[in-house]
Amino acid sequence: IETDSFLSGEEENGIITKNIKNEINGNWISAPNSIHEARLKAKAKRRLRKTSSRDSGRGDSFSENGDPSRGTNGTAPPTSPKSKLLDRKSRAGKGRGLPKKGGAGGKGVWGPPGEVYDLEEVDVKDPNYDEAQENCVYETVVPPLEEGAFEKTLTPIVQEYFEHGDTNEVAELLGELNLGSMSSGVPMLAVSLALEAKASHRELTSRLLTDLCGRVLSRSDVESSFDKLLRELPDLVLDTPGAPQLVGQFIARAVKDQILSRSYLDGYKGRVDCVHARAALDRAAVLLKMGLGGLRIDNLWGTGGGQRPVTQLVREMTLLLKEYLLSGDNKEAERCLRELEVPHFHHEFVYEAIVMVLESKGEKTFKMVLQLLKFLWVSSIITVDQMRRGYERVYMDIAEINIDVPRAYFILEQFVDKSFSAGFICEKLRDLCPSRGRKRFVSEGDGGRFKLESY
Repeated sequence: IETDSFLSGEEENGIITKNIKNEINGNWISAPNSIHEARLKAKAKRRLRKTSSRDSGRGDSFSENGDPSRGTNGTAPPTSPKSKLLDRKSRAGKGRGLPKKGGAGGKGVWGPPGEVYDLEEVDVKDPNYDEAQENCVYETVVPPLEEGAFEKTLTPIVQEYFEHGDTNEVAELLGELNLGSMSSGVPMLAVSLALEAKASHRELTSRLLTDLCGRVLSRSDVESSFDKLLRELPDLVLDTPGAPQLVGQFIARAVKDQILSRSYLDGYKGRVDCVHARAALDRAAVLLKMGLGGLRIDNLWGTGGGQRPVTQLVREMTLLLKEYLLSGDNKEAERCLRELEVPHFHHEFVYEAIVMVLESKGEKTFKMVLQLLKFLWVSSIITVDQMRRGYERVYMDIAEINIDVPRAYFILEQFVDKSFSAGFICEKLRDLCPSRGRKRFVSEGDGGRFKLESY
């Protein structure tokens, strides 16, 4: 019985040796020849423990049998030194490998994504708390505009206004500036620029002064501005000889628009020594008296070219041609055509000039109109396109004109030939000139029928 219950010495030693060979460093091996492989696996596990929790969460891991495992998507995450430096996960070797501060830490980060910052409540117990700053109101302060920068700042604004004509935009731009005591210089600068501009720009200037008065300017600013203009008229006359008359018209228009009082002119009676200022005030007084008699001072400068009715433009062009036939002054006709400011409508001038030739009697009108069109062509007032369109309109209406003027076809052919000889129409335009068909008898073999034939 004792021999059955206890093992012999050899058997006991053999069992202990076998157990030692089958377990090394806690790894059970199936055969004595796998000791080296078990040591490698144990070494890999020790290396894995030394790595940080960040690397253990992202890098390669080992399964129980020692094989390296990949990530969930089957690819090994990057383990370059650069990616480790830019990573915000904890490097303390503790935690679950999550970003520090919930992703809200690091340089240039103002909190976690999606966080909305509310107004910070003032802590009364804060040592830096100042009760005087509790009800402070912070506003943007615009420094007053300096005198040297006044003209440089406002001149582009006025010149741009001459292009778009929007007084509200000018008022907004001036409202953003701190004009201070320089506000009275705005009307003076606008009028000074308008003296050297066109009539349409002077009309825009009068409208601008009316719209700015009460919003940006006061009536005292307008009065002081015109006072400065009257004092500086001797200098303005050097650049604009007609400045006294123009300033007088501005004063009359300002009184009519009620931005100057009617007693403004009375304050200068017997107190003006300057000849130019006296001429301006006399001009304003005369216009105001004529306004009482029915003159429309609000239409003193006229209307800009594109804003005029077509019938008014046709009437003014016809009047221009009649005055030219009486005076024969080509330069005066050119100046009047420029002042109309309708270069896109010059074809109407060409049309009216040719029709006037067709309806006239004698060669005087024929030669003078031919000379005027050539002069305007050479001076580039009338372009190629406008000249062509004027002639083509006459070609289209010649049948109706011929009803009132029986010799219209014949005169038109002569005028077109002379125009081509003068060099301001092309050969193609000359060949397009229509000719009237005439009735004639033919030989008796045709049975006495009438046939149409052109010249």
